[in-house]
Amino acid sequence: MSTKLPEQEAPTLDANGSTVTRLQDGLEHDFTSPRQDPDEAVELEKQAESSAKLYANVVHEEDYSAFTIGQKRLIIAIGSFTAWLSPMSGSIYYPALNSIAADLHVTSSKVNLTVTTYLIIQGLAPMMIAGFSDAAGRRPAYFICFSIYIVANLGLALENDYVALLILRMVQSGGSSGTVALAQGMVGDCVTSSERGKYIAYASSGPLALYLARQYRQFLEESLVIGKELIEYGRIFWFLLILSVATFIPLALFLPETCRKIVGDGSIPPPWPCVNLSDTWRHKKRAEEGIEVDEVKKAVLRKNFKIAVPNPIGTLKVLADFESALILLATAFAVSCFYAISTGASVAFSTLYGFDDLYVSLMFLPIGTGGYRRHAKKLNFPVLKNRQTDLSNFPIEQARLQIALPMFGLAATSIIGYGWMLSHKLSLAGPIIMLFILGYSLIAASQVLNVLIIDIYPGQPATATAANNVSRCLLGAAATAAIGPMVKAMGNGWSYTVLALLFVASCAGPVATMRYGIVWRRARKAKEERRKGDRGVVDG
Repeated sequence: MSTKLPEQEAPTLDANGSTVTRLQDGLEHDFTSPRQDPDEAVELEKQAESSAKLYANVVHEEDYSAFTIGQKRLIIAIGSFTAWLSPMSGSIYYPALNSIAADLHVTSSKVNLTVTTYLIIQGLAPMMIAGFSDAAGRRPAYFICFSIYIVANLGLALENDYVALLILRMVQSGGSSGTVALAQGMVGDCVTSSERGKYIAYASSGPLALYLARQYRQFLEESLVIGKELIEYGRIFWFLLILSVATFIPLALFLPETCRKIVGDGSIPPPWPCVNLSDTWRHKKRAEEGIEVDEVKKAVLRKNFKIAVPNPIGTLKVLADFESALILLATAFAVSCFYAISTGASVAFSTLYGFDDLYVSLMFLPIGTGGYRRHAKKLNFPVLKNRQTDLSNFPIEQARLQIALPMFGLAATSIIGYGWMLSHKLSLAGPIIMLFILGYSLIAASQVLNVLIIDIYPGQPATATAANNVSRCLLGAAATAAIGPMVKAMGNGWSYTVLALLFVASCAGPVATMRYGIVWRRARKAKEERRKGDRGVVDG
């Protein structure tokens, strides 16, 4: 029995120059068999056309990325490590907050202010660099971030004044925080939505940073003997300076350019500001294999390249979207709970259990280990390896959030349990178990939401991630500043109960998104197409 594929519309070009074909039906039908009634064939064809209106998929005929699986994994690994620098720089001295206050002769509230301001800048800075990277490329954006970060680390290593610490920490945050958006931007550049869950998990290294930073802090203090005149926290910044320089040199030489507006699927050589050894060798090898560069596509993409003054407009548009705001608010509450518990734990374990800095550091192991076990599953249709599928008619919100919502409930329960165990000063085993559950559930939930926000904005992964950073870092800064006064006023039990209830209230956003998200996305897409039509803009 012979079969034929469903009818296809004429191929078109998307904004990245990739060939796209609209499939009329995902099934094969037999219209040519002599045993089949012609009337039945006509009826089947009508049914196929009807189904197409409800389940029209857009599948790229070309591979989504010209990079091999090994190359993609290496790119994401590099991005993951650079993204790790930002949360590590923010959390590496959490267990030493009391020591820093004593060394600088300031109050704990003033030292906590350095954490708060760090988080504020960590949220705002990616707004500027994300849009810049979408137009100028990921590599120029990395150059800017690392230049600022290295200079700030040098200043922090040399200074031992509180005002200098406060200002330079903000500069350090401004340089390092953009790397988080750039890492997830590279995931969106190279990886389809069906593969995105696991790669976003790899690129989001915040909880792992907390784990490693606190795990090895004591080792760094004892091992990095760099001048007896430096106060204790100065050794940490010498370490960060050495690490940042050692990371930047190979990154500048070998990291390929991945921005799809500039290099497409990776088959187009980058413009001169984005040139690197890796791309040079790769395109030379492709030429030797007889793979020619599409000059027409190259000319179109060159028009997209521009180095402009960074601005936050793109990020603000994402924040202003109703569906995005609901998702980002829930993510922000999850991360703010994480930061509040991390900040409050230093004081809680020191005052309630009499621990010194070493034992306080060890208490962060459970939450770090739980975070390390995070995951983000993927549920998409139809899954074609290295082929991107249009999600306009697929309820991606339901597929993602059915994983996240149970994690929200588990996290809220463990937050309440943790607070009341501290309040009653129960056996140390109780808080340790709660911290492990917290680390797993909070990060699992937030990671799923991280994937979803990029699914909603597939052409702007860095910008979407920057919007995510704004919400979670600003709310995280507020939680960090508030947890100390809350504990003094209400005690640990009620403080963490209030925190958990606010967290549960934020879940109303994801619940509404599960129900109405696909409708909102269709309306937004139609509005964008009308706006393009009014301006006379044609994609491709």
